[in-house]
Amino acid sequence: MTARCRLSIFASVCMGRLMLDSIEFLPDRDRCMVIAEVAQAHDGSLGLAHAFIDGIASAGAHAVKFQTHIAHAESTASEPWRVRFSLQDSSRYDYWKRMEFTEEQWLGLKQHAEARGLVFLSSPFSLEAVDLLTRVGMRAWKVASGEISNLPLLQRIARTRLPVLLSTGMSPLIEIDQAVAFFKSESIPLIVLQTTSEYPCPAERVGLNLILFLKNRYNCPVGLSDHSGKIYPGLAAATMGIRALEVHVTLSREAFGPDVAASLTTQELRQLTEGIRYIETMLANPVEKDIIAEELADMRVLFSKSIVAAVDLPSGTILEERHLAFKKPGTGLPPCHSAGLLGRRLRRSLAADATIMESDLE
Repeated sequence: MTARCRLSIFASVCMGRLMLDSIEFLPDRDRCMVIAEVAQAHDGSLGLAHAFIDGIASAGAHAVKFQTHIAHAESTASEPWRVRFSLQDSSRYDYWKRMEFTEEQWLGLKQHAEARGLVFLSSPFSLEAVDLLTRVGMRAWKVASGEISNLPLLQRIARTRLPVLLSTGMSPLIEIDQAVAFFKSESIPLIVLQTTSEYPCPAERVGLNLILFLKNRYNCPVGLSDHSGKIYPGLAAATMGIRALEVHVTLSREAFGPDVAASLTTQELRQLTEGIRYIETMLANPVEKDIIAEELADMRVLFSKSIVAAVDLPSGTILEERHLAFKKPGTGLPPCHSAGLLGRRLRRSLAADATIMESDLE
């Protein structure tokens, strides 16, 4: 690709702004949508897929996401394994075949998710999968990073006019530029997700620095698709104003499948969602220090100190440092006034620990 062509693509992705409010499946403007990714963790079991929906809903996520694989439409017998984990599948193709659900089963999963208050999402990996999910009824599309250069798939998705969450895990910038330019040319609402396709992804490869970089480069909402298997990247990203966070989920650390090490348990998902809500509350409520201090004035009296008599002091004592102590509560003269008391004479006798007041002094 020529430098001129690359410049043209980059200019096109920066033109205009896809309005955030048009992505109507998102939560409120200042909140992050937490998407729990089941992927293949159901291992082809419809019952387990439904169990994931219940666990994810109870953990407080906004959306559940699956992957829709149709083996004959996306794979060949020669497709290699990413990780050779399954002893029951002789080929990767056979594995995808075992992961398939019927259209009726996908519809049942969607209805169950919506009944539990979740947005139902599923990534398509073929044109046939796009068509199937369109019939099932989608509110948005998640484009997996391996499909970002699959223009026929992107075109089929764009025809639906639905918002797109675009993963970028394996793509160089020029490839991301092209996909973003395409969706913007079609006026498709878009969220670009920083992703590193490593399972699990180590801390030094999460790429938090790319969140603001992608936001500025593409002038659109951004998010994080995290494969670390930890809650920390999502919490950190929430402080940076992401609009969507995707994490893999497992029901147990002892579960079968290639993504368990890169997944959160449902208990950890609950921690993550609660943490993000807490962070959002903090960010949405800046405080004024003087106002807080005024509101805590009564507590300040309890915790601050006053100048008191260090020992019994008779009337007429000329005050020296050894005569003064500083003790709670802060109902008298504060310790910062102590220098001004030195050399002054007491009008009356004071017992040890008695608060020294201005009226006690000549």
